[in-house]
Amino acid sequence: MIKVVGIDPGLAGTGIGVIEGNRKEILGYSFGSIATDAKDPIHLRLHTIYSRTLDFLCKQQPDYVVIEDIYSLEKYPGSGIMLGKVSGVLLVAAYKSGLDVEEIPVRQVKKIVSGNGSADKHQMERAVRNLLNHGEPIRPFHASDALGLALTGYYRHKRKL
Repeated sequence: MIKVVGIDPGLAGTGIGVIEGNRKEILGYSFGSIATDAKDPIHLRLHTIYSRTLDFLCKQQPDYVVIEDIYSLEKYPGSGIMLGKVSGVLLVAAYKSGLDVEEIPVRQVKKIVSGNGSADKHQMERAVRNLLNHGEPIRPFHASDALGLALTGYYRHKRKL
């Protein structure tokens, strides 16, 4: 069995997706998100993301963790900096859990999962849903993005074994 956790960093909502399979087929999956309150100070929000992720990873003990590699848009440099902070606490949580972790750029995930490196959130969500034979929309979008990361990690990891 292979278990991969995908994490989509976000300050308001960090998506988490889990894929389990036997190298031939996906046998199970789950998803959710860690929400923080915009009224709370940044340090508390980052601590919430860190502690909940650490606890989750310690309980799950996946074979592999995939975190979306953040990027900064010239138009919104502040958002890139904040995502960097969130990504940093996620990387530390994975390290403290003793797990193998990889950052993957979102365009690679989109290309692997949907066939289109420029897919929007709706296209990605539908592609993830189709790959998992999940009948209902996957919400929030952070969770479907996290499942896309976990699927990408699963496909990559099973080739390495």
